[in-house]
Amino acid sequence: MATDTGLSANIVRDPVTEQAELSINMGPQHPATHGVFRMVLTLDGERVVDVYPHIGYLHRGSERLAEGENFQQITTLFDRLDYVANFNNEWVYVRAVEKAMGVEVPERADYIRLILSELNRIASHLLFYGTYGLDTGAMNPVMIGFRDRERIQQIFEGVTGARMMHNYFRIGGVKEDLPDGFVPAVRALLDQLKVGYEEARGTLTESEIFIERTAGIGAIPPEDLLDYGVTGPLLRAGGIDYDIRKADPYSVYEELDFRVPTGQTGDCYDRYMVRMLEIEQSISIVAQALDRLPDGPVMGRVPRILRPPEGDVYVHGENPRGDLGVYLVSSGGTVQPYRLKIRGPSFCNLMALPAMIRGSYLADATVILGSMDIVLGEVDR
Repeated sequence: MATDTGLSANIVRDPVTEQAELSINMGPQHPATHGVFRMVLTLDGERVVDVYPHIGYLHRGSERLAEGENFQQITTLFDRLDYVANFNNEWVYVRAVEKAMGVEVPERADYIRLILSELNRIASHLLFYGTYGLDTGAMNPVMIGFRDRERIQQIFEGVTGARMMHNYFRIGGVKEDLPDGFVPAVRALLDQLKVGYEEARGTLTESEIFIERTAGIGAIPPEDLLDYGVTGPLLRAGGIDYDIRKADPYSVYEELDFRVPTGQTGDCYDRYMVRMLEIEQSISIVAQALDRLPDGPVMGRVPRILRPPEGDVYVHGENPRGDLGVYLVSSGGTVQPYRLKIRGPSFCNLMALPAMIRGSYLADATVILGSMDIVLGEVDR
């Protein structure tokens, strides 16, 4: 029987050994499952013997919907795919169509895309920072995280007119040029983010209680991470230096100086620290991009009606959660794709969840799940 905590239980007793296993249903209404996600945990006392994740409660149908929309309209579906990484998602999709059509993007538009996407990465990691604090029993981090995230959202609103569902990236460039005062406003924002980052370190990163709750919890060997297809901060926390911005560079990332943070043990604390260190790197990337931001047009030469030639392309990029890929198939001469398939990082990363949770305590289950930083709009697409 479900309770308002999001837990329900069923006891199964072995008639021979007389040992009992308790089956706990956690979610989808449980706040620590981060959306419409449910886990069935099998317990032996306080230890998790097994876990079965249920992902299907959202059913957005984004891939199927894309087949009925024009190429220009599909960008809005990617805004809603991972709704805390809107720019990062839009970027991968428009790059796929540009590759299919051979469209050249003006340099200024490329830099604008990069700046907004890296700010979006910071905003996403700040949301993780705050909610992960709640998962581990801390209240102040969510205040700090949302305060600085709000500052970034205000910049986004000034550029696109929207706080989340921007529909700003266009096939061939961006919707319109940056507003007056954008560069000094972002420079001031970066200074504020640096101060907030130091405050975050003192509040959570160096907290003995937080380290006790996360260090050594949910660790998984790097070879298993690769076998499960894990990417992003989860993979790098295991010590594997793989970031698409470095491994398969796109846009102007090759012209910028930044490093890829990695962990050592692949536990919950390393996953947290990799994301925090990525905030540092993204601040540096944005600062460099502002220094190099050129003048010029923000849209390339693109037909009013898009009809990519027959064929297929695959494009991927480094989303805040990992490797986001788009496989696009065009039948040629049509204004709609024949097929669009999305390789979502949250969905693929969830494959490793049972291996991370098995053998841990029940109290650690939400800490491990929270360390994955999943977004259900992309999982159940």
